[in-house]
Amino acid sequence: MTDMETDVHQRQGKDGNGDAVAGKNGDTEKADDQNGGNGGIPGMEVSNQPTDDVKLKRPLGLLSGTAIIVGCMIGSGIFISPKGVLAKTESVGMSLVIWALCGVVGMCGALCFAELGTMIPRSGGEYAYLHVAYGDVAAFLFSWAANIVLKTSSLAIIMLASAEYALQPFFEGTECEPPQLAIKLFAACGIFLVVFINCLSARISSFCINFFTVAKLLALIIIIIVGMVELCKGNTQHIDPKTSFVGSTTNGFGYAIAFYQGLWAYDGWNQLNYVTEELQNPMKNLPRAIALGLPVVTLIYLLTNISYFAILSPEELLMSNAVAVTVADRTLGSFAWIIPMSVVFSTFGAAMGVVYTSGRLPYVAAREGHMVSILAMANVKYQTPIPSMLWLGGVALILVIPGSIDELINYFSFAAWMFYGLAIAGLLLLRWRHPDWKRPIKVNLFIPVFMLVASAYFIIAPIVDDPQLEILYAFIFICAGLIFYFPFVYFKLQLPGMDKMTLFFQKLLKVAPSGYNLEE
Repeated sequence: MTDMETDVHQRQGKDGNGDAVAGKNGDTEKADDQNGGNGGIPGMEVSNQPTDDVKLKRPLGLLSGTAIIVGCMIGSGIFISPKGVLAKTESVGMSLVIWALCGVVGMCGALCFAELGTMIPRSGGEYAYLHVAYGDVAAFLFSWAANIVLKTSSLAIIMLASAEYALQPFFEGTECEPPQLAIKLFAACGIFLVVFINCLSARISSFCINFFTVAKLLALIIIIIVGMVELCKGNTQHIDPKTSFVGSTTNGFGYAIAFYQGLWAYDGWNQLNYVTEELQNPMKNLPRAIALGLPVVTLIYLLTNISYFAILSPEELLMSNAVAVTVADRTLGSFAWIIPMSVVFSTFGAAMGVVYTSGRLPYVAAREGHMVSILAMANVKYQTPIPSMLWLGGVALILVIPGSIDELINYFSFAAWMFYGLAIAGLLLLRWRHPDWKRPIKVNLFIPVFMLVASAYFIIAPIVDDPQLEILYAFIFICAGLIFYFPFVYFKLQLPGMDKMTLFFQKLLKVAPSGYNLEE
């Protein structure tokens, strides 16, 4: 039984009914043990005794939690992915079916994570669940892949999309595309800004996420209204069920890439699980936020895609590098600037949410001794995990340099679904291993089984359809984490000079070790 699994068992109570809950002192002692002494990673022995004075707050209520889910999901995807989904399905009708099925998959995945999040109410999402279900190795490999590529590439993709939409209006009507250098500089500046705001205050970050969520919903509502007007005028030829499925691809495995593109737009359904320790009353608000957020996003995505096809032909959509901007130019006239500005707001808000949630992952992994100890610390004044978020932003800046959005999306999706599948398999494993653990939410068995089958399809189908070395490289990269796990975590080797480096960054960033923030 792993340390985290033992702690969950203690929290549930020895008899499993959840009545006997470990108190604050028990949590602090556990955190001391994991973050002190020889903690298993270079530098862990320097000033790492968590105190109750330095602990992440709980600023997130139901509204903010729902805004994080909606805000993280609605980012760049709905403005980028329609082109990729249509290209792979080869028909309007099947592309709309894929968008609807992606919503179903997202909802099922979110329900599975709601059960995991209320059973194991810790921040870190998949990391915490893999740690409890499988132990150190699986959790470390996830944190290795996520902290180096998965979450950082997500931030890079969003900011690259934001940059493209921000610069596109300046080149509209010309034969020139925005220079790649300008796009990447804009994306880099955006990453600096969102990281800075998140480091400053969790409450300010939450407010910004709420504000930009409203702004992006208004932008999509404008597109939907314009599309509905066109449908009322009779422009329904592209979505007529009698003709819209003509030409659909017959390659069943090829649909996996279409799902990748669509699910990228839905990605974010699990983001609230990364900040469970900062959510007020997570046992109730986590499933409620999921139940509110997912249906709203699915409906908006479907109506937005229908609006696109009411205004543009499939050929025009495939030729557009910025679908929403093209729609605005076609329908809004002198007010077309509203859409690219709103898209920038949308992507910026999504980036705010990604940094807020995914920025906690290095922090959580470091608390368990799986990353350097400085990442497990929070600022003593703002009580935000500044080192962890700086890590996320720094790696994202590196990924922006060679960044190609399509390549990043496909790599992200393949690796992400490997870990989604493992986490959901862990849900079934914990049901069998610990049937007496308290589960405030317990989904029907069909849902995790369906998600396991879907995960296997999303992993295997692209390999069968179009084997690429990039997928092999992704798998090798994940396994390469073992090179660091065994010396630094399992054998607890120390590198010279890490003590001084940790102390230097503690003083520079004014951070101190932070304990767990679990509700009793």
